[in-house]
Amino acid sequence: MEYVGWAWIIIIVACVIIEASTMGLTTIWFAIGALVAWFVHLTGLGLHVQIVVFLMVSIVCLVLTRPLAVKKLKVGKTKTNLDSLIGETAKVESTINNFNNEGYVKIRGQVWSARSADDDIIEKDELVVIEEIKGVRLIVKRK
Repeated sequence: MEYVGWAWIIIIVACVIIEASTMGLTTIWFAIGALVAWFVHLTGLGLHVQIVVFLMVSIVCLVLTRPLAVKKLKVGKTKTNLDSLIGETAKVESTINNFNNEGYVKIRGQVWSARSADDDIIEKDELVVIEEIKGVRLIVKRK
């Protein structure tokens, strides 16, 4: 049964290589589970115990630490120039009326379609603050 110890090491190496090439924070948790299972193997416990430990540690690491790690490391979110528009002030170019699906604002020399965050009608030439971006529309509030 000496091959079982080598199998855990191969799983660890494979998971680390996959994680290093994808950076998606998916296989690292299984590498941790395999490492703990390898330590269990060194204690002489049976294969069934090793597999259960591997699965339990992997699942616990995945469920408890992945959301925190994704948030801290900002995995999967690419910041764009659009993100920098949020919080900026824009000038209303044509009246914003959500009911009639109308309204445009101008910011940084570009005209964007806009909707009011509060469903208010915002008149032309008023200043607004960009709250968020949905698709190609800016969601705005009066300044």
